[in-house]
Amino acid sequence: MKYLASYLLLALGGKASPSASDITALLATVGIEAESARIESLIAQLKGKDINELIAEGTSKLASVPSGGGAAAAAPAAGGAAAGGAAEKKEEKKEEAKEESDDDMGFGLFD
Repeated sequence: MKYLASYLLLALGGKASPSASDITALLATVGIEAESARIESLIAQLKGKDINELIAEGTSKLASVPSGGGAAAAAPAAGGAAAGGAAEKKEEKKEEAKEESDDDMGFGLFD
């Protein structure tokens, strides 16, 4: 992923087709040791392809992936939402009690 991100950063920076040395140099600026085999593989896979088209294609593929969780939030009725609100308040009180009990440990963070 770091190699692809580097390639995309260089492409956005104005390099039409970044080379392996460009990617290696970019990664070296943040202290990452690059694996030349992986970089060469990435460059071979992206050779002759337009980055904007690849991003658009990937975005359309991601649109068909279910994200989950959205239908469950819309399902409860108004009565269920009120009960859920009460449960959230009880949970908050429990969390506060836990935080207070941390003070009794006998030491402080900055002692």
